[in-house]
Amino acid sequence: MLVIPAIDLRNGRCVRLTQGRKDSTKIYDGDPVEIAKSYEASGAEMIHVVDLDGAFSDSNSRNRQVLAAITRATDAQVQFGGGLRTGKDVRDVIELGVTRVVLGTMAVESPEALKTVLVHFRHQIAVGIDAKAGRVVTRGWEKQEQLTPLNLAVKVAALGIERIVYTDVGRDGMFTGVDIDSALVIARSTGLKVTVSGGVSSLEELKQLKVVSGRGIDSVIVGKALYEGRFTLAEALRTVESAD
Repeated sequence: MLVIPAIDLRNGRCVRLTQGRKDSTKIYDGDPVEIAKSYEASGAEMIHVVDLDGAFSDSNSRNRQVLAAITRATDAQVQFGGGLRTGKDVRDVIELGVTRVVLGTMAVESPEALKTVLVHFRHQIAVGIDAKAGRVVTRGWEKQEQLTPLNLAVKVAALGIERIVYTDVGRDGMFTGVDIDSALVIARSTGLKVTVSGGVSSLEELKQLKVVSGRGIDSVIVGKALYEGRFTLAEALRTVESAD
């Protein structure tokens, strides 16, 4: 079970949202690059970076500068998403040093564009499936689609996607626990590898995720729990390493 710490960016600063709402932004102190370096020093193999300005279709040049600085400053792999709508966007961030690109809106609105991206970067692409009230949401979680998460997972698996990042947006930032059951259904039904996120609240929850890690859920993104001091990244890593 891989624990992936998250850095969410708005105008180059570390923030967290509650339930994906644009108006719920909470800004945290600290240089995002130094935070990334501290995560690497604590043992992180991968860091999840999100461009929230891009996700909301706002100007995001400052966040791209921070992303580039993070990839230069650490040897940890970087998983990046937020506002990537074209093949050029994907190529640009990969050239900045991103290891894995997470695409959400493109997978729903432009499956042909996604197919083209996969021709060039298949093993570096994951699809982000963000859900709220049982339906997929896109464009910064502001547009609800007439698709269930499982429907979308089946579609992208057929295109050749190997991994999804599954988030129950209603749980994100709420400390109510990740939606393990839905993630397991998707993994079992599609054979996709699943990274879960949204709502991680405790070390006990990480133990529960480790128990099901052989059933398709092999990684978890942790954000607000680290910022709010619920536990440290080092404690999280020790927990999943020692869990039966």
